[in-house]
Amino acid sequence: MADSKDSRSTPLGIYDRPQPPGITGIEITAIALSLAWLALSGVFFLYFDGEGSDGLRFLLAMMVMFMPVAMIWVAATAARASRVMRDESARLQAAIDAIRTSYISQAQAGRKEAGAGSLAKKLEEIAASQRKAETTLARFAVSQGPSGQPVMAPAPQPETAPAGDDQPRLSLGTPAEVLQPPVSNGDFIRALNFPESAEDETGFAALRRALKDRQAAQLIQAAQDVLTLLSQDGIYMDDLRPDMARPELWRAFAEGTRGREIAALGGVRDRSSLTLTHARMKQDPIFRDAAHHFLRLFDKGVARFAPEASDAEITELANTRSSRAFMLLGRVAGTFD
Repeated sequence: MADSKDSRSTPLGIYDRPQPPGITGIEITAIALSLAWLALSGVFFLYFDGEGSDGLRFLLAMMVMFMPVAMIWVAATAARASRVMRDESARLQAAIDAIRTSYISQAQAGRKEAGAGSLAKKLEEIAASQRKAETTLARFAVSQGPSGQPVMAPAPQPETAPAGDDQPRLSLGTPAEVLQPPVSNGDFIRALNFPESAEDETGFAALRRALKDRQAAQLIQAAQDVLTLLSQDGIYMDDLRPDMARPELWRAFAEGTRGREIAALGGVRDRSSLTLTHARMKQDPIFRDAAHHFLRLFDKGVARFAPEASDAEITELANTRSSRAFMLLGRVAGTFD
């Protein structure tokens, strides 16, 4: 029963309440000094035969006897208050340390409390809505054709031997993507920017055509993965306003230039997004792998795109959502260092 009175359960464990005020060594010392002083001063004035009026002698006796006693108790009260403040400060520091430890452990483990505040709920709702939109995008882009019917892979056609070829070729089946024409620059740019909404028919059409190209499809899928992961931290490419670099720098990047010579390509300056992405990169191995995979594919995609693209097309590519993700992740990964 004594434990239930002196402590209470909290989310951080058992917190000791301050003990109710009682007689401590400070009060005992003050009482002893007061009694000793009163006894000595009483004996002194009782046997003192000095001259002077009785009124003055009585006033002097009261002052000499009780003023030191008052000072003793003032000092005792101050010492007691100081001790109580030290105890409360120690309890408060222990509680702060426990809260800090709990917060750091939860942040490192990536757990989110179900009863988060209104701001956390809003961020979660925004991330959920974006994930829903991206799921719709994937469903439209992959599982539907231009007329709204499921896309069926063309049946492999046997190859015929050309005239004058003595050795006929085996009908092993040619992959459908080999027979597809290369994706146009316009479709490649629109696909990397992704459709603006579910009603963006032009964007979906360009995305479907780009997905028929194997290399473009790999880059688009990697870009979609990192955009989805970034949205979980409330980072959206539409909110970023990067500094745009000249087309000459993009062409130099496509030719293999790295480091500070192309540092202007990392035009994202948003400190909050950079800090959140850097922390996620260090703590989340899945995010780190997805980011490096996207950076490698984007590097190869720009190398294929730049030689045949005009300066205007390169500028348009640099303003896509995928390029903004490249600027953000490239700065965090040290591509421009």
